[in-house]
Amino acid sequence: MTNVSSVLPTAQQPIPLLQRLIQFNTTNPPGHEQACITYIRDTLVEAGVEAQIIALTPERPNVLARLPGQGKSPPLLLYGHVDVVTTENQKWAQPPFAGGLVDGFIWGRGALDMKGGVAMLLSAFLAAHQQGLQPPGDIILAFVSDEEAGGDFGAKHLVEKYPEQFAGVKYALGEFGGFSMAIGGKRFYPIQVSEKQACWLKATVRGQGGHGSLPVRHGAMYRLGLLLQKLTHHRLPVHITPQARQMFDAIASNLGGATGLVLGQLLNPALTDRLLDVLGGRGRVFDPLVHHTASPTVVHASSKTNVIPSEVSVELDGRLLPGFKPEDLIGELRQLLGKEVDFEIISYDPGPADLDMGLFETLAGIMKEADPTGIPVPLLLSGVTDARFFSRLGIQTYGFLPMLLPDDFEFSSVIHAADERVPAAAVEFGANAIFQALQRF
Repeated sequence: MTNVSSVLPTAQQPIPLLQRLIQFNTTNPPGHEQACITYIRDTLVEAGVEAQIIALTPERPNVLARLPGQGKSPPLLLYGHVDVVTTENQKWAQPPFAGGLVDGFIWGRGALDMKGGVAMLLSAFLAAHQQGLQPPGDIILAFVSDEEAGGDFGAKHLVEKYPEQFAGVKYALGEFGGFSMAIGGKRFYPIQVSEKQACWLKATVRGQGGHGSLPVRHGAMYRLGLLLQKLTHHRLPVHITPQARQMFDAIASNLGGATGLVLGQLLNPALTDRLLDVLGGRGRVFDPLVHHTASPTVVHASSKTNVIPSEVSVELDGRLLPGFKPEDLIGELRQLLGKEVDFEIISYDPGPADLDMGLFETLAGIMKEADPTGIPVPLLLSGVTDARFFSRLGIQTYGFLPMLLPDDFEFSSVIHAADERVPAAAVEFGANAIFQALQRF
């Protein structure tokens, strides 16, 4: 594959780009992405690319650029976000906003989610510009703010107020897929084609309150404890969606043998949960792909230490499988938790529209060339991305930020956690693969 780094000035190679991006503290909230976005804009302009800033508020901007094509095909969109989640109360082995290169890894908040991907996309785009690439359709680059807190200042704003910027786009490359995953002695590259839906809820329980000196044995706090225990010890019902079936069928058929047979049986609802338990850590990754989930995150109770609350609420980070609605999740939670629990929808963004696999084989072919021993498969993502907003414009996003990772590197354990890091070689691998995609789309 063409080595992107070999055709770019040092300042535009993916590794130093990523290190510089990490050094901008774009923790969201509050975000403050302006300096980071301005740096990207300036990098594009210095390379001779026209770039524009679009912002709902000055301190939370977005940057767009375009590489003109021949007008023979629809434009291709590349997009990513520069905001990151907090490092609060986390103990890091390396400073989280230094972007240090230590033992072959680039350390820092956003190394994986998703400044690493931004560096790959930006590097590939700059390489295409520098080499005078004339693709069949325009290549549109969009780096946005606010993905980690709902997208109001970022992708949602662009889609609702500036849809003409994306006119004619059919496919997009964004987060999060293309990373290597070792299963049964084989290396798979899940390319994201669909994702779950965010449905945040508030669950409220009530009971006797009063003075803290007069204990209440079975009040609202007790009922909250029962609620949390039920959420901990019981899964919601199994649902085998077409997206999950497509993914597990592809993995199982390529594994073959006993391992393939076991994974294939994940699609049998009567066996799914028992097999997930047997699979251990891998089962933890697969589990949310066949269940709705509701993770308790924020508790609201008394505001005074000496007042026993008569009402307690817990916010639930609910995630719906594709094709389902909030009432489906609430119905299952009522069945598990009881009718005495009241539910309120805090926020809900419908997921991407119908699946379009038209670009999958092209991307899969790139991965097979990059790693002939690897096996590309479609991925249903347990999280949500800005794809849900761009899907409103009829755009199918492919999570395609390829990374060849060490078999013992579990990136899911460091995303949004302490010691987030990415192998430097994986960033170069991804930039190369994306550059190939720009040449072939």
